[in-house]
This record gives sequence, C-alpha cells and structure tokens, in this order.
Amino acid sequence: MIYFEKGSSEGFITLEELQHSLTSTFEKLGFKKKVLAIPPDYTRFHSFAGKITELAWEHFGKTLTDILPALGTHSPMTSEQIQSMFGHVPQNLFRIHNWRNDLATLGEVPSSYIKEVSEGKLDYSWPAQVNKLLIEGDFDLILSIGQVVPHEVIGMANYNKNIFVGTGGAEGINKSHFLGAVYGMERIMGRPLNPVRNVLNYASDHFGNKLPIIYIQTVVGKTEENELCIKGLYMGDDEECFLKAADLSLRVNFTMVDKPLKKVVVYLDPSEFKSTWLGNKSIYRTRMAIEDDGELIVLAPGLKEFGEDPEIDRLIRKYGYQTTEEILDATNNNAELQNNLSAAAHLIHGSSEDRFKITYCPGNITKEEIESVNYQYADLKTTINLYNPETLRDGYNTINGEEVFFISNPALGLWAHKSRFENK
Repeated sequence: MIYFEKGSSEGFITLEELQHSLTSTFEKLGFKKKVLAIPPDYTRFHSFAGKITELAWEHFGKTLTDILPALGTHSPMTSEQIQSMFGHVPQNLFRIHNWRNDLATLGEVPSSYIKEVSEGKLDYSWPAQVNKLLIEGDFDLILSIGQVVPHEVIGMANYNKNIFVGTGGAEGINKSHFLGAVYGMERIMGRPLNPVRNVLNYASDHFGNKLPIIYIQTVVGKTEENELCIKGLYMGDDEECFLKAADLSLRVNFTMVDKPLKKVVVYLDPSEFKSTWLGNKSIYRTRMAIEDDGELIVLAPGLKEFGEDPEIDRLIRKYGYQTTEEILDATNNNAELQNNLSAAAHLIHGSSEDRFKITYCPGNITKEEIESVNYQYADLKTTINLYNPETLRDGYNTINGEEVFFISNPALGLWAHKSRFENK
C-alpha cells in the first residue's frame, strides 16, 4: 500500500513540504507505542534521510526509542558524523549494527531458487537475516528510510535492501553481492528487478511480511542552481512505492551519454569517501560509459584504505582488482575468498575488465599500494591542478584542448552509453 507519493523530474519538494508530508502520513498510521528508525549511514549523507529521521523523531518523541543505521559492512558512525547527518536527534538513541553477531534468521531462500535466478551459475541457499533488534525490540512501527538510486549490486538501491543487507549478516551480504557480480553488473545497474532483488523480494514475501515496516524513500537530484534537492518522496509498505521511486530515479539520476567517453574525471568528497570499498562507485557508476582504451581518473583526497573492514582490506591488498574470470578462478581455489564472497564481488566490481585504464590519485595511500591492487597511480596535487573540481562543471569540459567528462559525486547517478546498456 502506498501512503504518499510525489515526484517529478522537473520540480522538487521543499523542506516545508517534506515535513507536512511526513506528518500527514504518520498521522494516517495512528498512535504507535514503540518506533524504530532504520536510516542509512554517513555514506548516504546526501539522501536527505538524516533530515527525515530528525523530523520523525520530532513527531514521535519518546516513542521513537531506537535508531539503527543500516551499516551493512560499513564502519560505525562517529559522534561527529551523527551530529552532522541527524542534527538535534539525541545520540543515545543510536545503535550500532554488528553484522557478524547481532543477527536473527527469519528463514532461508532455497538453493533451487538461487540456481534459477542465477541462470544455473550458483546453487547455494540464502539466509534472510536481520539485526535481532527488529525481532526482539517489540516495535509496532519500523521506519526504513533511504534513497532510491542506481546501485552496482542490486540495480537500484533501497527498499528491502535497507533491511536484509543494511541490517543483515555476513553470509547474506556475501552471497547477495556475489550473486550480483556473477550475474553481471552491466546487466543489473539501473534495473529495479533483477536476480538479487528477486531473492530479497522472496525473503520479504515469505519471511519478512510480519515486520511492521513502512518504507520512506527519496529520489535526490539537483535544482537549476545546482543544489541538492528531493525530486521524489514515496512512502508505503510494499514493492509498489519502490518501483515508482525507481522509475523516477532513472529519469533523474541516469545519464545516457551520446558517445563513449574517452576520459572521465571523478571527484570523491574526502568527508564521505575514505576507502576504495566506497570510492569505487567512481568505477561502478561510469564503466558502462567509458570507451575501450579510455581512462578513468579518480581524485580521492580522503582515501586512506581499501576496505573499511580489516579482513576485506587484507583480501583486496592480497588479490587486487582483476577481471571476472580471474576472480572467479581465485575464488574457486581459495577458501578465504569463498568465506568472504562480498570481497570477491567487490574485486570484480572494481575492475575495468581490462577495457580501460583506472588511475587513482589518493590523499593518504602510497603509489606502491595503489599499483599493488592493479590500478594506475597519479599524484593528487599535480592532477588536481590540471583537473580542478572547483572549476570543472559536471559533464563535458575542455582542458588544454582535450575533452574531459567530469562527475562531482558518483553516488548520485549512473552514466552509460547505449552500446553497453541494453534491456535484457
């Protein structure tokens, strides 16, 4: 059921309209004794989920007893990040999701279903796991808050991914990421329905339908003045509001370039992107737009590590970013990758499949480290002097007679050329 829907690729929703829409929807839901909010973490700072969570807290007051950021495998939020993203919400309401231990298993998607949706490539079962707080907390309302935007693992982010991955466990996260990688990122990106989403939908329909979840989903774009804004807001308890948000997101966040791009420069905000685990959105979101033998230059002043999780960081350093075939072979022959399939999937996603060159310009990682994971290295200061993110505009630019396509925030969109984006 949809409780509220509004969206347009032309206009935008003001903060006053946002507050009114949330209040009227919450009033429709009636009195609630105990409320849990599940927003994204700081890596989705631009989703407006922080403001929505703050407005929900102002409405429900003491009945909103817990806030569980959907960390997935990300690092816990710092006190400074919580204050920056969630404003005046009391920090004692925030809980940390432990993706290895704090789990409840709702059920298991059978291996026969995984084999079917993966076209016979995989046949393991998939555990539908969530943070045990969702089960043991005795909540009569769970607000799942976040942004619908193109995503490398599941086509379009949010909806039940916020629950089963954001508050999920190691096995479920690993296996869902690997399913997406094996099926093929180019076949998934920008598509709301795909094998990974089908598995999560199976879990929602069979095991998660007793959870009192209302999804609050934004679509974020920019105004004519280049300011971030909410283009769409959708609230409901089932897949319909997600599909409506996904439809708008493809109109707002997806750019079909008129020709394959020879050189792409992506800037990673240092307050948000400190690892290639997150920063490789620069690769995921652009590789369908880059021509063979082209180059992606990543300006990463905040980069200090590869994986946020120490074990994933170790595996990235050991195996490096390689082609799908090479990583699948390594996974078949190494138990440590078999036991951490999300790392294996990440290594596939972070590759150009030997089609184009990836050059990283890091702020806090050495040339030797960058080259050890199979990327090219360039000095950050020298490269920023040439490609200054403060003066470049999003889209086409000409630098010293060379055409350069600039992207100021890869998390906000998807770029492709029609030769690599075909409906399947």
